[in-house]
Amino acid sequence: MRYVIIGSGVAGMSAAEAIRSVDGAGEIVMVSEDPHGYYSRPGLAYYLTGELPDKALYLRSREDARKLKLTFLNACVTRILRAEHALELDGGKSRLTYDKLLIAVGAQAVPLQVTGANLQGVVKLDHMNDARSILSQARRGRTAVVVGGGITALELTEGLLARGMKVIYLLRGDRYWGNVLDPHESQIVEKRLAEEGVSLRHHADLAEILGKGGKVAGVRLKDGQTIRCDLLAYAIGIRPRMELVTEAGLDFERGILVDEHLQTNDPDIFAAGDVAQAFDPLSGRAVLDSLWNPAREQGHAAGLNMAGRRTAYLKSAPFNVTRLAGLTTTIIGAVGHGLDEDVFGIARGDSETWRDLPHALVAQSGFDVNHMRLLVGEQTLVGAVLMGDQTLSWPLQKMVAGGADISSIRDKLLAPDAPIADLIAAYWMEWRKQIAL
Repeated sequence: MRYVIIGSGVAGMSAAEAIRSVDGAGEIVMVSEDPHGYYSRPGLAYYLTGELPDKALYLRSREDARKLKLTFLNACVTRILRAEHALELDGGKSRLTYDKLLIAVGAQAVPLQVTGANLQGVVKLDHMNDARSILSQARRGRTAVVVGGGITALELTEGLLARGMKVIYLLRGDRYWGNVLDPHESQIVEKRLAEEGVSLRHHADLAEILGKGGKVAGVRLKDGQTIRCDLLAYAIGIRPRMELVTEAGLDFERGILVDEHLQTNDPDIFAAGDVAQAFDPLSGRAVLDSLWNPAREQGHAAGLNMAGRRTAYLKSAPFNVTRLAGLTTTIIGAVGHGLDEDVFGIARGDSETWRDLPHALVAQSGFDVNHMRLLVGEQTLVGAVLMGDQTLSWPLQKMVAGGADISSIRDKLLAPDAPIADLIAAYWMEWRKQIAL
């Protein structure tokens, strides 16, 4: 049996480990055009700031790969030949047959559609090579403009700031990440950015990137204003890499449609990670995630199913622990506010579920560096945002995912000036005992 995995991200690696746990003899081949293989994509933010060396991003050693009996092939898959159970590599230079195939190619940055987008000095943050390109061009004392919303735009802002650049952050809307954060949370992030020396410009819509000698020299906004800069970094959203899928005749919408076993409409082809559109019980529809944990869980389930161990992927409430303007932040479940003018589609490190506008009341407490917002449904918590103190992060993840019945404390949570943290902490102790029984 030959298992072929397209993509070297966390979904692909988790699938390889799951396959090997069931099938000790089958051949596993991982094909990726990224020469760096498997590394932590979320860790690139800390590589940019200098907090982590590049070596720390590699989460598996050569010895780990050897134990898995995993063959890595650095090549570009140009076609899936379903009838022949084969992949065309590098434009037809070679072929690779498969018995079971996993598509885990991830997503890529939505490109800027403005004049000057191809100038030297226009950068994004998809892969290791992108991060190295940014570091090679970042110069202390020079000016960078950042365009976009969500986590990646903030990672770019903080990375360039840490490298000694003056950073001007352009927001098309009136606040940061308006479809996930509420106005107070956006204000917390923006205030901290300003204190770090970032210049924020609201209602700033990019019209053109100006160049000189083939390099970035500035930007022009739609209101006619021009800003001189040496670097333009953008993060306006991502989209699943669908080039292989459309030609192969696999069912898709925004991503590859998969069933609860991560299986496509072809019984020998599976999909996992950012490229997969999986059913979400919270919203009742198939959604896209660009989060590490769902990609890992999907890859694991897909690998087991590929190896013949039928395992359903049960999507839980999405959560992410990230850092926004130096402030540790956890986002759980449905917390959103609709559309965000700065992001086209989904953002990296994001979930479409977060963006849902929940039918729930809000309980909110805390100060700028210790802030908590709960989305309170009729009987359960449907979402939460914690900024700063993370003591209740794990309990809230479990309570949202487990559908904890909070009816007994609901009115107390929604009371004016309620001691929300104390109420949740006490209820968590009680609920944990109940589920243990």
